Amino acid sequence: MDLPPLIHEDEHLLVFDKPSGLLSVPGLGPDKQDCLSARVQTRWPEALIVHRLDMATSGLILMARGPDMQKTLSMAFEKRRMHKRYQAVVLGAPIPVPDAHGWSRIQLPMRIDYQNRPRSIIDFAHGKPSLTRWQSLGDGPWPDTTRLLLEPQTGRTHQLRVHLLAIGHPIVGDPLYAPLEVPPRALRLLLHASELAFEHPVTGQACHFVAPVPF
Repeated sequence: MDLPPLIHEDEHLLVFDKPSGLLSVPGLGPDKQDCLSARVQTRWPEALIVHRLDMATSGLILMARGPDMQKTLSMAFEKRRMHKRYQAVVLGAPIPVPDAHGWSRIQLPMRIDYQNRPRSIIDFAHGKPSLTRWQSLGDGPWPDTTRLLLEPQTGRTHQLRVHLLAIGHPIVGDPLYAPLEVPPRALRLLLHASELAFEHPVTGQACHFVAPVPF
């Protein structure tokens, strides 16, 4: 099993660039045991997942070296001290309504679709508050596609994928949410966790990691 590209290593934490198609943690069944955490633990047995990326999503993922650091970093995520950015290619061209800082917003409540797991849905009656900020980065690689920079302000399951679908611009290559009538243009979900920034919990230094977008 190959290790994913290592972006950062110190005595407290690790940062990797997870490829699309690799689980973050083991799934159900013997065919879903190969995952990022299992591969990393062959070299760093103490390494523990702090947050997850969908199997189809590539990009930066943080691991803690030991349970105490895992708890500390998990708390930083809960208190929104971790700043994440993604890039995606979507169908069509979303119309921006920028704020004073140049960001447009998608603010739609979400919940798990319990009858159709693992999907999530917009639910104004029972969904949890969910906020995504986005900016256009220009044309995508195919006609009628756009490249977006995304900042999830909350961490709902499949938030970026569901929010973009809800405004009529699903992510290209999405096997769960792209409408069936849309012909596939990519062999993978074009969603990548490109930036991760936070204050190091031990040294206090500002950490900013970048993973090149592979599409």
